[in-house]
Amino acid sequence: MPMAFLCSLRPNFPSTRMAITPRSVLTRESRMGVQYELKQGQSRLFHKLPSGLAMEVIFQKGFDLRNPDEGRERFANPPLVFIHGSFHAAWCWAEHWLPFFSQNGFDCYALSLLGQGESEAPDGLVAGLLETHAADVADFISKEIRLPPVLLGHSFGGLIVQYYIANIRGEQISEMRSLHPDLAGAVLICSVPPSGNSGLVWRYLFSKPIAAFKVTRSLAAKAFQTSLPLCKETFFSAEMEADLVERYQKLMKESSRMPLFDLRKLNASLPVPSVPKSSIEVLVLGAKDDFIVDAEGLNETGRFYRVLPVCIEGVAHDMMLDCSWEKGAVAILSWLCGLNRQEKI
Repeated sequence: MPMAFLCSLRPNFPSTRMAITPRSVLTRESRMGVQYELKQGQSRLFHKLPSGLAMEVIFQKGFDLRNPDEGRERFANPPLVFIHGSFHAAWCWAEHWLPFFSQNGFDCYALSLLGQGESEAPDGLVAGLLETHAADVADFISKEIRLPPVLLGHSFGGLIVQYYIANIRGEQISEMRSLHPDLAGAVLICSVPPSGNSGLVWRYLFSKPIAAFKVTRSLAAKAFQTSLPLCKETFFSAEMEADLVERYQKLMKESSRMPLFDLRKLNASLPVPSVPKSSIEVLVLGAKDDFIVDAEGLNETGRFYRVLPVCIEGVAHDMMLDCSWEKGAVAILSWLCGLNRQEKI
């Protein structure tokens, strides 16, 4: 699809452009043994959280696509804030989607949750709770983003976004008393459903025992880190080139220095609280060839938010890194245009 056409799809949100005021810049030694080299136009910043820990942010400013000769009121797109899932970090968005959306006029921020990527790690055995991860995202948005953003979450990052949505109206999170700023919308990408991953596990055990064994070995035992075929089957399409799989495998291995969650404590926080249908616009996006989140998991999330999920053909779980990454990006861009039309009504 020509980029000129994609750019013509851009939504227009009445507001002023926002900017980030970084808490610091990357002058420290890398925490990842395999470093991710930023692309042109990208910068690595660090946001200091109330805990004193620094959270990595990869930022790419959106191109200004407005025509000054049109003689109409100037508009700005909402910023996009991306939240990764387990074994990933901010780099997974920087590879394809940050350049794509920035070229279509969106300021893009990809966060690395604590203990992941180049972010600092908290004390303890796990990176945090569902509540604390959501609070960290809320702190970043409240202090660094001037306009209501669209929050996009992948896999377990999608579950963090769901918890954020449920607490937008200012409910307290744990003892941190963090308020959750409003959003312009939310996108759940191959997301763990609101009840968690236990339903996925049980369905696989009874209907796909071999797949269940592979998923458990790949993720719980982290065998994807040493087996290239298993890494490919878990996260990518069959057509994915082996050298790319190997590159991403190394980055994933280095991205998660500690588990994102204690799954037992996570289950105690689930299901996420329900929200009124009109409270926020949500896109539920799935992948036809997803090896982790099955069709029922996708449909459960759609039913929860009372929307019809969109399932993309020819892509796997890591939709933003897969060889057909454009398909998901174009679907999200089209949804953003619809979001803008609703704003105008």
